[in-house]
Amino acid sequence: MKRRIAVILEMIKFEHTLFALPLAFAGALAARETFPDLKTWFLVLLAMVGARSAAMAFNRLVDARFDARNPRTKDRAIPLGLVSSRSVLVFIAVSCVLFFSAAALLNPLCLLLSPLALCLILAYSFTKRFTALCHLFLGLCLSVAPVGGWLAVTGEWTPAALSLAPGVMLWVAGFDVLYACLDMEFDRAAGLHSIPAFLGREKGLFLARLLHGSAWACFVAAGRFLNMGLPYYLGVAAVGGLLIYEHSLVRPKDLRRLDKAFFTVNSWVSVTLFLGVLADRLF
Repeated sequence: MKRRIAVILEMIKFEHTLFALPLAFAGALAARETFPDLKTWFLVLLAMVGARSAAMAFNRLVDARFDARNPRTKDRAIPLGLVSSRSVLVFIAVSCVLFFSAAALLNPLCLLLSPLALCLILAYSFTKRFTALCHLFLGLCLSVAPVGGWLAVTGEWTPAALSLAPGVMLWVAGFDVLYACLDMEFDRAAGLHSIPAFLGREKGLFLARLLHGSAWACFVAAGRFLNMGLPYYLGVAAVGGLLIYEHSLVRPKDLRRLDKAFFTVNSWVSVTLFLGVLADRLF
């Protein structure tokens, strides 16, 4: 049992929950209610772990036949038979229960919206089958994180809850376009859709730069809308620097440093945005 769980956690890259968790915490802080208590922080943490774990495991399950044919992914746990589909389904079910339980303990609105949020993030796994806009759909899924954090604190809907969402959506879409460059040839051969498969790597990387520039502008606009102070804008400036660095690592004919750009730099983007919001609340 422990070995199966360890294999599944490695399969879904559990440690990369770092992408989404700071976004939810940033949303909770940006709500500008009373500073969230430890219970709220903990429940937001559990909700994010449950939602992301369910979504990633579901993605690995429904994409297993493609992963088995893709040279980059053929060594994943399901294609290799290291874990059964049944075990993954049980893990997905447990993760969903964790997500719904945390939402219920937060407030009635979070519980009411939790099935919609879960359906959204699970649906992403099918989007590459029919649209090159799958990157924007993934961005939409992760943009739920700061909205959820906001609602966890306030317990009521307001348009301001969406303040950070556009920037998150465009940022995620941009780095997903970058990562999709690795699978451009396979996607074309398998009939899957992505921006690089549709436009080619050079135009795909250019579009990723446009998406990230637009994301940065949205973060600036969010600060103005929420009346953020200098600490927030310093954080956004640092985010801009990280995005520029990310794109300096990747060239159309040189993707050797793409893993660093995707995993390391983007983890710091979400953390830096959170720290900017936190600093604004504290100072």
